[in-house]
Amino acid sequence: MVALPHTVHARHEIAFDVDVLFGALPSRNLDASMDAVGEQLSRHGIARGLLCSLRGGLFDACSGNDEMRKVTEQTGHVPVGTVDIRDALTAETEIARMAAEGVQLLRLFPPEQWVEPESPGLRHVIGTAVAHGLVLLTSGDVSRYWPAFSGTRVCFLDVHAYKVADFVVLARREPGFVASTRMLVGPDSIERIAGEVGAHHLAYGSRAPVHDVMPSALRLRMSGLGDDEWRQVAGGTATAWLEDVQ
Repeated sequence: MVALPHTVHARHEIAFDVDVLFGALPSRNLDASMDAVGEQLSRHGIARGLLCSLRGGLFDACSGNDEMRKVTEQTGHVPVGTVDIRDALTAETEIARMAAEGVQLLRLFPPEQWVEPESPGLRHVIGTAVAHGLVLLTSGDVSRYWPAFSGTRVCFLDVHAYKVADFVVLARREPGFVASTRMLVGPDSIERIAGEVGAHHLAYGSRAPVHDVMPSALRLRMSGLGDDEWRQVAGGTATAWLEDVQ
């Protein structure tokens, strides 16, 4: 564990990180191996990650999902599948395969796959995942992509502190919308969302190993949330997803 500023001891362990990747990332000189990712999570007091393969998101969904399944069986992290949104027909088959194998979460990469918010393929993939009972995680600007996810259980992984008001307005009418805390590092971003719509609309995410874990983990530990709110964000929201879809 790295040396951290003083925090309440009960806030040292974060039960779930909902935004964890592993595998090959040729565009950066970065060790994204599972050994490196596991060491990073452990060093920052994070018990388990919702784990998705970089290969699956950026190169080949099927082989990436196979890689993800093997690694999560070995490590105990939670499996998160993905698909190529640009090929919605192949995605149908892959979503059915993952659901049959017990995968409960689907991570989408619309900006990385150059998929626009109004894409018919994106809406079809979301509808197929919902029909199989999967909870969704997605990258992309919540202000642009939210219409396609209306009525679903989804975690927006890229909600920025500048978009807090947009997210709160949406969450007031979308009970399934959740924001990752990774980019909510403003002075009151996390507290404002919890106060306006409830801590169940928040989940801790770091995007390890692509992003440094320290800022997001420290921001959550030093937040002004009450104890129950803190436990909700640090693991309760992700636990509810997994329990609801079992």
